[in-house]
Parts: sequence; C-alpha cells; structure tokens
Amino acid sequence: MAERTILITGGAGFIGSHVVRLFVNQYPHYRIVNLDALTYAGNLENLRDIEQKPNYTFVRGDIRDLSFINEVFSRYSFEGVIHLAAESHVDRSLEQPTEFILTNVVGTVNLLTAVRNQWKSDFRGHRFYHISTDEVYGSLEHGGFFTEQTPLDPRSPYSASKAASDQFVQAFANTYGMPVIISRCSNNYGPNHFPEKLIPLMINNIINNKPLPVYGKGENVRDWLFVKDHARAIDVIYHRGRVGEVYNIGGNNEWKNIDLVHLLCEVMDRKLKRDPGTSARLITYVTDRPGHDLRYAIDSSKLQTELGWQPSVDFPTGLDQTVDWYLANAEWLRHVTSGDYRQYYESMYAGR
Repeated sequence: MAERTILITGGAGFIGSHVVRLFVNQYPHYRIVNLDALTYAGNLENLRDIEQKPNYTFVRGDIRDLSFINEVFSRYSFEGVIHLAAESHVDRSLEQPTEFILTNVVGTVNLLTAVRNQWKSDFRGHRFYHISTDEVYGSLEHGGFFTEQTPLDPRSPYSASKAASDQFVQAFANTYGMPVIISRCSNNYGPNHFPEKLIPLMINNIINNKPLPVYGKGENVRDWLFVKDHARAIDVIYHRGRVGEVYNIGGNNEWKNIDLVHLLCEVMDRKLKRDPGTSARLITYVTDRPGHDLRYAIDSSKLQTELGWQPSVDFPTGLDQTVDWYLANAEWLRHVTSGDYRQYYESMYAGR
C-alpha cells in the first residue's frame, strides 16, 4: 500500500519523465500520479519502462482547466506536488505569448488554488515544489553568475511567464502560509529531449543531413546541465530542501553555442563514421531571434553546500550518452518529428 501520494505535473515531458522515473523506481512506497496534457512535447513513450509499475498512475489533462484540476484533487489526497508542467521554448513564446501565460501563469495558479483548498490551513507534512528556470534572472552581460538573490529581470515572453508563476508561488506562501520551494535550473540536455532545443535539434539535423541553424554569430553562452543530474537535484530538494527557499541548479558547464555545435559535429561524425568536418559543413547562420539573452550562468553553491548535491556527469560523457540514445532510438525520433513538428520547423527556420 502506497504511504504517500505525490502529484508530478508535466511528467511525460523531457525533464518530467526523468523525475517520474526516478521517483517511481526509487520510492516504491510512494504513489506517483503523473499529470500531463500530452501536448507536442509530452510523450508517454518516454515512460514505457515504468508504465506498468504498481505505484504509478497517469492522468491526462490540462492544468489550465480549473474544474479538471479540482476533480483530480477530489480523487487523490496529495502529500506533495512537484510542478514541472510548462510551455518552455523561448522561440514559441515569441509567436504565441498568450499560450505561455495561460499554461505557465494561470495553470500554476490553478494548482496553487487546488492545493490550498485540499490542504486547508494544515500544511504539516506537505510541500508545493515549483520548478523554474534561470531565464527569469535575465541576461549576464558583464560576467558573474546568477545567485538566488539575483533580482528577476525576464527578457522574453517565456521567462516573463515563468517569473510571474514564481511570484504567484511566493505570494501563496506569504499570504496563506503555504509550504513552497522553488528551484531554477540552467539549460538541460540528455535523452528524450524534444528536438526543438539546440542539442537535440542539431543531432536530428545531422542525422538527416539538414542545415544546422545557428542564431546570429553563435556567441550566446549557456550553462548545460545533464537531465539526470537535474532529476537527482529535484529529488534532494523535494525531500530535504528548506520550505520557503529558492535553489539554483547548474552544471558548471558554460559553452558558446557555436563551440557546442562544433563539438557536437565532431561527436556525430565519429559516431556516424563520417569524414571529419562533414557535419560542420551543415552549419548555417540565421537571423538572431529578438531579445536573445547573451549569457546565462548559474551559481549552485547553495544547493551543493546545504544539501550535498553535485553534478555527476561531465559534459563530454553526458553528450556522448545523449548522442548514443538518439542514435539507438530512431523510432522515437521519427514519431516526435512527424506532423505538427514539421510545420513548426518550417515556420521557425524557413527563409532565415
């Protein structure tokens, strides 16, 4: 009999599926309820290896629908909520900002409202854990690192929607005493990543000998975090993090986009047994996106010092594992890049 019931939203997505898998396997006495709308980036194929586990339940639905959320909360008594469901691609937010407001802001407030109604004023043993992004801090133009004390300065519709959701989470804590925790992570990479983000996009295009679109001069800098290390951090923060705190999660691994693409080209040429330099010839510079933040870099020393978490996978190893996964899962890649994805890809990169 499961002792605890935990709701994980967005559990069929990239990061969420790794979190669900870790919790289902590591805590067999927990009942894990995975709530996901199965939009383009949510894919139950990500969880085929655990879908028959007795402590796992999948519920399909949209966090934007408050009546549906209330119905879910009437069915289950949740000890905790780990909230990952979000629209997360900056490029899409430039085209459809309202969708990001509805999911990331309204959806989060719906969950907070349902949680408050279920837990009433007895918050003992409960926690609402909201997963956010380093993009809420803005752009580092002059060196340094984002800390938990860095003021929020979002620059895109995506980051603005996440910053707003962060502030609603903190508002529910301040107003109602709700036990909340927030974490903000750097760019994730690894298996099961939908190929709209940089690394899986490049892998997919190299496999198919398609152009590799690099924004501007490729000089934007990002800190890269292996997704399984992020899932481990979420586990640690959920169980041992201090209520009311914010924790930054980073990989201590900064790369200029163009340098990362060149490294990936070298790895792919080796894996695909192509002549050195073959993939690099596919690099195509495209018009930079509006408001493209120059640099993100996370200081995660608080998480490391207080809770003992450390990134466990160095970047060459993580990148190697990531490429191997995509090459071994061609059917998964074919499924997710059909239909709507093709139309989206054409609208984003054609003519640029």
